[in-house]
Amino acid sequence: MRIITPAEAIVKNVCKIKPGEKVLIIANPKTYLFAQRIYDVCISYKAKASLIIQEAKTSFDNAEDAVLAAIKSEPDVCFSISEIKLGKDPYSAKTPLKNSQGEEFTHIFDFLLEGKKTMRAVWTPGITEDIFNRTVNIDYEEISDYCEKLEKIFDGVQSIHVTAKGGTDIFIPVQGRKLLKDDGNFSMPGTGGNIPAGEVFISPNRGVLKDGSCTHGKIVFDGSMTFSDGDSILNTPIECTVVDGFVKEISGKEEAERLLKTITEAESLSFEYEKSGKIPSGMGKIYAENARNIGELGIGLNIFAKINGNMLEDEKAFSTCHFAIGENYDNDAPALIHLDGLVRNPTITLSFKNSSDVTIMKDGKFIL
Repeated sequence: MRIITPAEAIVKNVCKIKPGEKVLIIANPKTYLFAQRIYDVCISYKAKASLIIQEAKTSFDNAEDAVLAAIKSEPDVCFSISEIKLGKDPYSAKTPLKNSQGEEFTHIFDFLLEGKKTMRAVWTPGITEDIFNRTVNIDYEEISDYCEKLEKIFDGVQSIHVTAKGGTDIFIPVQGRKLLKDDGNFSMPGTGGNIPAGEVFISPNRGVLKDGSCTHGKIVFDGSMTFSDGDSILNTPIECTVVDGFVKEISGKEEAERLLKTITEAESLSFEYEKSGKIPSGMGKIYAENARNIGELGIGLNIFAKINGNMLEDEKAFSTCHFAIGENYDNDAPALIHLDGLVRNPTITLSFKNSSDVTIMKDGKFIL
């Protein structure tokens, strides 16, 4: 039996691309070779594939107009094979796109994927040759099984308590939130995620709820961290004090200063974007506030992933969880940033309405 390549695994097993489907592949100069491999496999599957290259984009950069126009052509499948980010959509940020349910989207990519649910997608920020070869051609059924088990366990969860020996001790309300998954099955319209795949994640409730509950406590990032210009292994921990759902204090050494710089830059740019018309009038303050929002709690599920300072892989590693500062996945906390940070060997306990508690991970080991 022939062993398929990682590019074939993505086209055949992850996206299940069919003959005649329109496929758009967006890359940067440093990620071109990966994109070319995917393009070649798509062509061999008789898909109608297009490959476009743009300069690398940071968290604050816009995508090129040609890239946004290509996405607006509504491909069946879109691959963002980026060095850091795809780039923002200034037109949709200024005038958000609305779906039939009235939900607003500030990027054409998100609108087609999550709003209209006509596109399926893969995004691989920071992909490297090593990650591509080691973590892509894997047993996706095993990851799917983990995701299904966790979906059932999380059903009806009201709050989550995360602790770790590194110092993390944080309470997270998630009332009405749904556990989302990146299981590597992006075969249906409206589905998408990272490659490498392998995580579940949920958006904490924003701010203070009517019952007074809010995300509060301390997160100590001790694995790796995303900054505006890329990811890094943390040589020293970053400690974030969270009050009323937002990061109030950041302490540590050089990496903590780097994180604070990224957040404060996002805060100030929010008002500049409003002033220049890049985001709707009155949204500058909201974007600035959400630059300190706790936007995600995720849990890694890919047994081949390891912590190496590349968040694309790091956040999928077993025995870890990650929190994001900034924008969330429920479209009620828009921000200019989404900064993931890793916590090693956490203990994760879920609480439910009937006052019962379920610990799903103890010191980094699943209890399922």
